[in-house]
Amino acid sequence: MKLLGRKNDDGDAPEAEPTPVEDSASTRSTPPKGRPTPKRSQSAKRRGPVAPAPMTTSEARKRRKEMRATLTKEERRTEKLERRAAMNTRREKMMAGEEDYLLPRDKGPVRRYVRDIVDSRRNLLGLFMPAALFMIFVMLAVPKVQLLISPAMLVLMAIMGVDAVLLGRKVNKAVDAKFPDNTEGPWKLGLYAAGRASQLRRMRAPRPRVERGAKVD
Repeated sequence: MKLLGRKNDDGDAPEAEPTPVEDSASTRSTPPKGRPTPKRSQSAKRRGPVAPAPMTTSEARKRRKEMRATLTKEERRTEKLERRAAMNTRREKMMAGEEDYLLPRDKGPVRRYVRDIVDSRRNLLGLFMPAALFMIFVMLAVPKVQLLISPAMLVLMAIMGVDAVLLGRKVNKAVDAKFPDNTEGPWKLGLYAAGRASQLRRMRAPRPRVERGAKVD
């Protein structure tokens, strides 16, 4: 008979119940009790949606306006100066003829060659705007000569039209000889050359690379 409060000397102590083996998946996922749950890393945190890039100029202008509304006066002044400096830099590179900053209509070796041909000759088309402004001024200052101004304007337009046709033919002939694989239509090149020739030399963009009378190869 076993007495209470005494150790069992018989050596037949009850066997300890086996500790259940936990599943490896639950061991990895569930931390042991008494320890804090590990925090997620910063990269795992959910971030807000990123706005897509603006597709049009008006949309980009609207976003800049909304962004400037949250800036201080000093920050707006700094942002304005930086934007103006960037615009001046882009314009200067465009005027210098750098390919990456040109307008789509001016890009390519064919258009560069056409510009050189136009800039190397004296064009009657370049006199159209000054002559038209002069005739309008005379017509307003001396109303009596209005009957003479209208025919003179028609004659001037006819001369400019002939000069544009001759320039277009010259440009297309030179382009076909230098670029036999050119795919641009003759009308496009002719209009491009006439449009540049109708501008004053100092107002042309990109800036002329050749002098008048220079030989263009």
